[in-house]
Amino acid sequence: MSSNADTIFALATPPGRGAIAIIRLSGPGVDAALAALGAGALTPRLASLRTLRHDGEMVDQALVLRFPGPNSYTGEDSAELHLHGGRAVIEAASRALIALDVRPAEPGEFTRRAFQNGRMDLAQAEAVADLIDAETGAQKNQALGQLDGALSAAYAGFRRELLKALSLVEAEIDFPDEDVPDNLARTAGPVLDKLSADLRAALADSDRGRRVREGYRIVLIGETNAGKSSLFNALVAREAAIVTPIAGTTRDVLDADIMIGGYAVTLSDTAGLRDSDDLVEAEGIRRARLRAEGADLRLWVRSPSSEAVEDPAVAFVGASDLQVLNKADLGAVTRAPDLEALTVSTTTGQGLAELHDWIAARLARDLSGADFPAVTRERHRRRLAEALVAVEAGRRALDLAPEMAGDDLRRAADALARVTGAIGVEDILGEVFSSFCIGK
Repeated sequence: MSSNADTIFALATPPGRGAIAIIRLSGPGVDAALAALGAGALTPRLASLRTLRHDGEMVDQALVLRFPGPNSYTGEDSAELHLHGGRAVIEAASRALIALDVRPAEPGEFTRRAFQNGRMDLAQAEAVADLIDAETGAQKNQALGQLDGALSAAYAGFRRELLKALSLVEAEIDFPDEDVPDNLARTAGPVLDKLSADLRAALADSDRGRRVREGYRIVLIGETNAGKSSLFNALVAREAAIVTPIAGTTRDVLDADIMIGGYAVTLSDTAGLRDSDDLVEAEGIRRARLRAEGADLRLWVRSPSSEAVEDPAVAFVGASDLQVLNKADLGAVTRAPDLEALTVSTTTGQGLAELHDWIAARLARDLSGADFPAVTRERHRRRLAEALVAVEAGRRALDLAPEMAGDDLRRAADALARVTGAIGVEDILGEVFSSFCIGK
């Protein structure tokens, strides 16, 4: 059980006016607080209607549920007060709880206690935060998979292979006079080779989880007056960007969060790329270049008046990007070779549905499931990289000094264990729980 000796509460529903507000409680003083409010003698996990009172005044008529530990979300005695959602009711209930020595919870404290009491590991705790923030089906499914233990199981599998290899190394070191096979440590080589390949594959795929969780970054780039802002407005289905015939109208990066094919997308309109002595426009162009460099996909927007070889955007596009041959109603656009292209017109609507479908197919290709569960956090990616470096160092040491290989493999196992919190917990708890909302 957690070392926390106090009892906490928090509003678990969004603040503001609503039909229902739920206040959660957790800690050793839950039963005493409920009894003091007039909600004692509750049947566990059965909603009961109670009139809550404090200092002789009625707080509310509420449904009250009690969840005895250790079989609760936090592993402690817990409860929920299902109140009417008016602000005055919530404030009255909060004042009563504080008077009964139940303190307001800190961000993420409920889930932190669940971790400390063994109800979930750190990777699952992070999934709780992701599930709360999920806005698309892909984000929800990724978070549910992680909460169900898919990512933790993958890391545990890596760690089991490490411990298998480490046991072979340690056996040769610790029992040299026993009846063990010669060169036992070297038999760990194939195990480490496969593990190294698996870790490399997981790292190569590590950006997929970030793209699902934070949004896939698509940037419109091209010369001035290529029609980027008009295309931006068409894709976001509203007049988000100012459109004029004047070259250089867009001076800064304009972002819009949209959903395409069930995936979250951050679409960016940027300043037209050209040489400019205007300080404001030049700054916008600098930002456009930076955004283009960090994009997951660049849509190179071109018009009939542009020449591909002279377009400054050509320096940023790669083989996986797309040419959008815009303003088709004004004439043909010369297509740059060796790069896929679609023809559109934001004036007539030609090709816009095809462009939308093309983007949806790209998202499905880049973000759909792979063999390894998606790495959702930079913290996970760093630990995978640390483990890979240590595994490869251990593999090289096998033929030279098995005792040194053992040190490397222990470092690798420690790096993987830090993802789920099996070791080194206090160093990473703050990082994991700092982004949580109060009621979790």
